[in-house]
Amino acid sequence: MGMTVLAIDAGNSKTDVAVVAADGTVVGTARGGGFQPHRTNVEPAVDVLAEAVTRAFAQAGVASVDHVSACLANADLPVEERQLAAALTARRWGSAVDVRNDTFAVLRAGLLEDAEPRGVAVVCGAGVNCAGMLPDGRTARFPAIGRLSGDWGGGGGLAEEAIWFAARAEDGRGEATALADTLPAHFSLPSMYALIEAMHLGRIPMARRHELTPVLFATAASGDPVARSLVDRMADEVVSMATVALRRLDLLDSPVPVLLGGSVLAARHPQLNDRVTTLLSEHAPQATPRVVAERPVLGAALLALDTAGAPPEAYTRIRAHYRSTQPRSSPCGD
Repeated sequence: MGMTVLAIDAGNSKTDVAVVAADGTVVGTARGGGFQPHRTNVEPAVDVLAEAVTRAFAQAGVASVDHVSACLANADLPVEERQLAAALTARRWGSAVDVRNDTFAVLRAGLLEDAEPRGVAVVCGAGVNCAGMLPDGRTARFPAIGRLSGDWGGGGGLAEEAIWFAARAEDGRGEATALADTLPAHFSLPSMYALIEAMHLGRIPMARRHELTPVLFATAASGDPVARSLVDRMADEVVSMATVALRRLDLLDSPVPVLLGGSVLAARHPQLNDRVTTLLSEHAPQATPRVVAERPVLGAALLALDTAGAPPEAYTRIRAHYRSTQPRSSPCGD
């Protein structure tokens, strides 16, 4: 089989792994649970990866690989990347281990047609993050650990904001909004008071608040001003992060893709994605926004092939494999 690589894309809710041969053939895949070292500590989180890696290795007929490319959620700081790299190295899955934040997997996956890794990606899923990359190895990134590092939004953040505005609307402290009706209605409850009580007492787990993000977007689409203002602010944040990353990499005046990933952006809500496109055209006129449809594990695999100096046909083969199983990325608004 020659050189082999292990690609890992580990998100908060699920993990995808792939074993890839030197010629770009995918010889083993598996899916596992979410990767949350900030909640479970590092070793239990890596145990979740190990379960999926074991199954992928068995399918590929290997016991280890030459290179591990792991793009991991919650690897937000360089010190966390080093800690996680040490933990993965100790598992002896590969001779070399490269750990990056999972935003880089979205970025590399979305650059399928580019001859070299150059661009910026913004991921808006449970949270929000952004990363940029140049062929010479330079990157631009953010800590992305929540309000502590200046972040706003993502699916979880939008749900929290929607609850806040709805609660104040119901008791008279804030502006009237249909969210005061649509949010509790999602859980078949009569009022925001009832929803607040149910969440506070644990009858509705706080983890289910992510279910309210689509409700927010539906309420915005119906014309509610408060809901629409939150969607607009999310677009502003996406463009702000992308613009800063482009500036750091001296790409503001270059034709370059801005890749949009994560469940919120991938849902292609017209108000959100159209505003992102409009604002980007003002702040970075040559940038082209594209929603990434490819599975991020492809990006982790491409990063491994980059490191290994794989031949062009390897890229062609692995791109074809994933292109046959999932639609390609498309321009915003499609």
